[in-house]
Amino acid sequence: MSLNITFLGHAGFLLDDGEHRLAIDPFLTGNPLAVHKPEQIQAKHIALTHGHADHVGDTVAIAKRNDATVYGVFEIYEYMSEQGVTASPGNPGGKIETPFGWIAFTQAFHSSSYEGRYMGQPTGLVIGMGGVTFYHCGDTGLFGDMQLIGEIYKPDIAAIPVGDRFTMGPELGARAADLIRPRHAIPIHYKTFEGMLTDDISAFTPDSAPVKKMEPGETWAFEK
Repeated sequence: MSLNITFLGHAGFLLDDGEHRLAIDPFLTGNPLAVHKPEQIQAKHIALTHGHADHVGDTVAIAKRNDATVYGVFEIYEYMSEQGVTASPGNPGGKIETPFGWIAFTQAFHSSSYEGRYMGQPTGLVIGMGGVTFYHCGDTGLFGDMQLIGEIYKPDIAAIPVGDRFTMGPELGARAADLIRPRHAIPIHYKTFEGMLTDDISAFTPDSAPVKKMEPGETWAFEK
């Protein structure tokens, strides 16, 4: 069981199990740290944690070029459908069976809007793909039910925001990792915007999981 995990920068990933590719929050245009161009992303599936521009990013262009399906909460589904994009709706509490495996939406404590439009509840994503369970926390503050999410899904990998101000900072991100108890923790959503997100995540030192710090464009061949 294996999964190639490419960090797109900020909070974006490309997951590849050798047969299917899933992009998560593909914010490339306007991302000063991104090394990929939107036209380089080949994926038949896209999942969005919430509707902010630094997460929706290049979703519409990528989806149209790849004839991809976008997975998101109901309001994101409505917006994508209006843009002529194939979309599949969900909300926290359920699981969606997909060609690559499954997606479950979890709660996240944040906000969600796009160009002044309400985009529904922000979420985290638990993804089953290639025999690997990947928990993308989305943009969120710390909450105790992260422990329950960890107990239910037992994620191999958790991508945890640590940039402070808009999400957890490094210290609270470490507490989140200790609640979730994944096999590996990837810090995300930091350093992208100077003066807005911290670039010092030295305090992200969870006790329960080794930290896998990834650079934009880096691919991790994860073997379970």
